Amino acid sequence: MGIKNAQAGTLESGDILVRISPNDGNGIEINLDSTVAYQFGAQIRSVIDSTLRELGVDSAVVYATDKGALDCTIRARVTAAAVRATGRDVWND
Repeated sequence: MGIKNAQAGTLESGDILVRISPNDGNGIEINLDSTVAYQFGAQIRSVIDSTLRELGVDSAVVYATDKGALDCTIRARVTAAAVRATGRDVWND
């Protein structure tokens, strides 16, 4: 699935800014900057990875700047960024 650069989210407390870029078929690479990475970094990465794979994205570079977002917010931001990056409307499929 081809993707272009896209982003979703903010840098407000309790949110996450997710930026997605192409990765030329080299899998999903997640770069995480989080105030809670020590405690929840593995969970945040897992939510990002599983959300992208559920949406059919298997190759992307993800830059995520987390400010304490809950899993549901992370999933929503990743979904919005992926929709913008791929042009595929997952809500009306």
